[in-house]
Amino acid sequence: MKKILPFLKPYGKQLIVGPFFKLTEAILELLIPTFMGLLIDNGVKRGDFDYTVKTGLFMLALAAAGVFSAYICQYSASVASQGFGTDMRKAVFRHIGTFSRSQTDLFGTSSLINRMTSDINQLQSAVAMLIRLVIRAPFLCIGGLVMAMLIDIKLSIVFMMVIPLFIFVLTAVMKKTVPLYSLVQGKLDRLSLLLRENFSGIRVIRAFSAGEREKERFNAANREYASTAVYVGKIAAATNPVTTLIMNFAVAAVILAGGIRVNSGSMTQGRIIAFINYLTLILNAMIVVADLVVLYTKAYASSKRVEEILNTEPDMKYGDRTEGADGETIVEFKNVSLKYPNAAMLSLEGISFKVRRGETIGIIGATGSGKSSLVNMIPRFYDAEDGEVMLFGRNIKEYTREFVENAVSPVMQKAVLFGGTVAENLRMGNKNASDGELEDALRAAQAYDFIDKLDDKLNSRVERGGMNFSGGQRQRLTIARALVKKSDILILDDSASALDSLTESNLRKALANYDKTMFVVSQRVISVMSADKIIVLDDGKIAGIGTHERLFEDCEIYKEICISQEAGGAA
Repeated sequence: MKKILPFLKPYGKQLIVGPFFKLTEAILELLIPTFMGLLIDNGVKRGDFDYTVKTGLFMLALAAAGVFSAYICQYSASVASQGFGTDMRKAVFRHIGTFSRSQTDLFGTSSLINRMTSDINQLQSAVAMLIRLVIRAPFLCIGGLVMAMLIDIKLSIVFMMVIPLFIFVLTAVMKKTVPLYSLVQGKLDRLSLLLRENFSGIRVIRAFSAGEREKERFNAANREYASTAVYVGKIAAATNPVTTLIMNFAVAAVILAGGIRVNSGSMTQGRIIAFINYLTLILNAMIVVADLVVLYTKAYASSKRVEEILNTEPDMKYGDRTEGADGETIVEFKNVSLKYPNAAMLSLEGISFKVRRGETIGIIGATGSGKSSLVNMIPRFYDAEDGEVMLFGRNIKEYTREFVENAVSPVMQKAVLFGGTVAENLRMGNKNASDGELEDALRAAQAYDFIDKLDDKLNSRVERGGMNFSGGQRQRLTIARALVKKSDILILDDSASALDSLTESNLRKALANYDKTMFVVSQRVISVMSADKIIVLDDGKIAGIGTHERLFEDCEIYKEICISQEAGGAA
């Protein structure tokens, strides 16, 4: 809880004011049964109309004051809980933003989403109940017991004997359910992952008639989640009936004993009614306490999951350099190896090469040869297991995060756009870019023609994920976005795979006019053959480096790729 409690600090005022007014309401509520007993004994029983009216009005005033106090408490609870939840979501979101790709992969996207939504909502409810009920319910239990004892100590003993049994039930439930709620949330993560996979891959599922298979996978995960949730729900659900049964037996015993005392003249009718009201009040408070136990066991499990994120330190440490060293070498790999978390083998091994400023580097190789892994190390998405990645003549780890992010513009294999407008998407890396700069980038990326045909042009809407554009259009828009950023290094990771040959040829010609160091990853020889230098990868190792002509003569793997694609010797 060390990481979570500081989020309550800004709401110290509400944490004091809310419980104070709730306590005031509880005190007023405790007074009403006493005055009810006096009204019956001194007013109704004696036929004293004036006393009855005065006492009734006074009780009405107490009730009104209680309503006002409850309103102030509810308002304070809303402000504190909503503010607490909002602040925590912001903090967790920012903290996740500092994670490396390895760490986000380790947690999983679905789990991170659930922790930011479901778990923090649970903590938010816990804060609201902290202000509204955590003080009120125990106070009513204790206060009601004291008031009942003041009326008749002998009858109170019956009720006091039940309290240890009540506490035993709550403790047993809490001990059993705390670990189970963590298990339930973990199974919810698994279910969310399956849903994300199915929704994002719905077309693939239909194309391969795999609907039944996916239904079985989902049903299995859903049953597993449901069975665990039902099991823990049964335990939690048993709390209220068991505690109510215990309390009602106590009330029945008190009524029986109280009736005997009234008949013997030891108690008045008003006092026994007041006593029973206090018992009812205590019963209701005890039921609330039981509900709070269930709520806080869930919140405790959720707090552990949220704290796990906040306690995870970013595994990438950045330096303080904001300038590179002098020299023409802009990127250099020195005997670099890469291994992904929990992977059995290295993805890259012994990678060494230099790239001079303004050069275009083609990267080609078979599927799984490590092409994307290599370029993902340049913007420091992953760190080397061994060796050094050099940027502008210095180890990439020496620079600030902002410097590295500003220096590199990656265009990923999967074109990702965000809900908003075309202009908002293009300005992600350069919020001050003019409309003219956006249009120039669109022209270079071969995207201007289809954007210009839209009614709102740059202000046209982009649906979630860019689903209102085709695959090729999304790729061109992401290339334009990278050009608007105006970084020194541009990485195109198979980002023209959905383009036809003519459009890709025009794209290469347009990009040649940009003064950038470019890395072009592709499966197609035609996309890289005009590069200043081509790196051929095979099973995570460099099989050859050189121009198209040289590699065609000297590198057997490259030659086989060329022949298979009928992209022979001439450039």
